[in-house]
Amino acid sequence: MATVELRFSALPEHVRTARLVAAAVARRAGVDEAVLDEVRLAVGEACSRAVGLHQAADVPAPVRVALVEEEKQFSIEVGDEAPRAAPGERAAGGGPGRGEDSEAEGEDEMGLAVISGLVDDVEVTAGENGGSIRMTWPTAS
Repeated sequence: MATVELRFSALPEHVRTARLVAAAVARRAGVDEAVLDEVRLAVGEACSRAVGLHQAADVPAPVRVALVEEEKQFSIEVGDEAPRAAPGERAAGGGPGRGEDSEAEGEDEMGLAVISGLVDDVEVTAGENGGSIRMTWPTAS
């Protein structure tokens, strides 16, 4: 199992680099050439989402990207350290800034919808210590 790890400051200009690295490693791992554009787009969406979450929560930690080549599959996990409220806490919250939270949640949902449309095998996790998006593609034997 070969793994490439990438960490970058939560700045939008670093997302392009993550996309390029992901496509190069995916190609080397044996992901079908026809799927590489989807890999690039999905990684771009996941990294942009993580950057946005870090900036919104003022998290100084870097965004993490792990590119993992396993037997017959290639996975990319994009992780962030932006804390998320428990589902009940968002509904109970009110007051100032609620409109901004709703807008950010809408952008977050849109990004996840785009990723789900590009990748068949997606796993999203989130909690008080951050979250991750794990995307998997088949490789040639």
